[in-house]
Amino acid sequence: MIESEHDITVKRINELARKAKAEGLTEEEMDERNTLRKKYIDSFKSSLRSQLDNIKFVDEDEKK
Repeated sequence: MIESEHDITVKRINELARKAKAEGLTEEEMDERNTLRKKYIDSFKSSLRSQLDNIKFVDEDEKK
């Protein structure tokens, strides 16, 4: 199975989260974590916007 870029990003975010709890992160790892989180959130927002843009409201008159 081929991992998507999204899956790889989430996997790395989780790895960094576990390490942060266990032993702490270096400055570089904190920067990487923040960059990956921003990338994930931006991707989520974009996906949500796309879904919302494709919603069509239908009222009772349009059904007939």
